[in-house]
Amino acid sequence: MLAAVTLSSTAFAATHIVDIAWPPDDRFAHKAQIEAGKFVEVCGKLAVGTGVRWSFTTGAPVDFNIHDYVGKEAVFPSKQAQVALVRDTLNVIVGQDYCWMWTNKGRGPVSLTVDLTR
Repeated sequence: MLAAVTLSSTAFAATHIVDIAWPPDDRFAHKAQIEAGKFVEVCGKLAVGTGVRWSFTTGAPVDFNIHDYVGKEAVFPSKQAQVALVRDTLNVIVGQDYCWMWTNKGRGPVSLTVDLTR
């Protein structure tokens, strides 16, 4: 049973940076604990014209953003402070890596559940 949970894409993260591995149904789900003062990032390459419906919930408010880079400059298609539930769609206009990032500025760990569907 433990092995099945460990291998699941919805298993709790052991690291703070997670590569998106799109399954055949194009729905990526992930759960993690964000330690106090730390962050969790979910990143993956997306092609031009791709739409990604995304949502997340956290156990307490966190800072959130979606970012990518144009040259050395960070670009933020979405950026929000102290939110616990958000859903939207990312429409990709530049084919490259995109990262969804949550930062816990609180004093205790915060649970995170994220769903991405392309």
